[in-house]
Amino acid sequence: VRYAGYSTCFRKEAGSHGRDTLGIFRVHQFEKVEQFVICSPYDDESWKMQGEMIDNSEAFYQSLGIPYQVVNIVSGELNDAAAKKWDLEAWFPGSNKGAGEFRELVSCSNCTDFQSRRLEIRLRTNKNPGLAATGMSDKAHVHLLNSTLCATERALCCILENHQTKDGVVVPDVLVPYMHGIRFIPFRFQFDKKGKLVERKLAVPKALPEADKGADGGKGAKKGGGGDAKKGDAKKGGGGGGGG
Repeated sequence: VRYAGYSTCFRKEAGSHGRDTLGIFRVHQFEKVEQFVICSPYDDESWKMQGEMIDNSEAFYQSLGIPYQVVNIVSGELNDAAAKKWDLEAWFPGSNKGAGEFRELVSCSNCTDFQSRRLEIRLRTNKNPGLAATGMSDKAHVHLLNSTLCATERALCCILENHQTKDGVVVPDVLVPYMHGIRFIPFRFQFDKKGKLVERKLAVPKALPEADKGADGGKGAKKGGGGDAKKGDAKKGGGGGGGG
């Protein structure tokens, strides 16, 4: 069973006090679109569903022309619920004092039956060969998965940073129909030599400038690339990867 949910979220951001205090990257209240899956515990179905969910997220950010990488989180960094988690990290050229860095936009987790056991969510099936022969039903706890599709504030930051030019922001093609045909948003103000904020002369260029999309042109890093000492190997793989 596949679900999509949209809601307002609230977060204390414990352990992140003092970080990203400027802008809207890290905020207490934000909007979010989430993916959920309830599936059979048999035939590696949950691992297939996890691959489908991260593919959905990749397709979404590819359509926005945002460079990204997919990282397989090392088991020591997982919480008790997740058996395996992938993070989709997008490139933010304005972060790290202008040097740029990859930052998390999506977390895709397979919690197998950790949550369903506490919630007592089960299914009846004849997948068990021994019980199938007797005609009896087998009760099994379902597998639960969750994955971000889009946290609107962070996604907006990423769009503005990656599609910014010296004169304004180029609107991604897929968003133009929702912007009433607007393809370019010019900057209205700028700082003069004395540091005073003054109004700019509005001049939309005849040809839209190309925003800096990174070395891969906004198509995303190849799955299996990246990773660090904390997050480990970024290669996708089937089967569990530690944790609860």
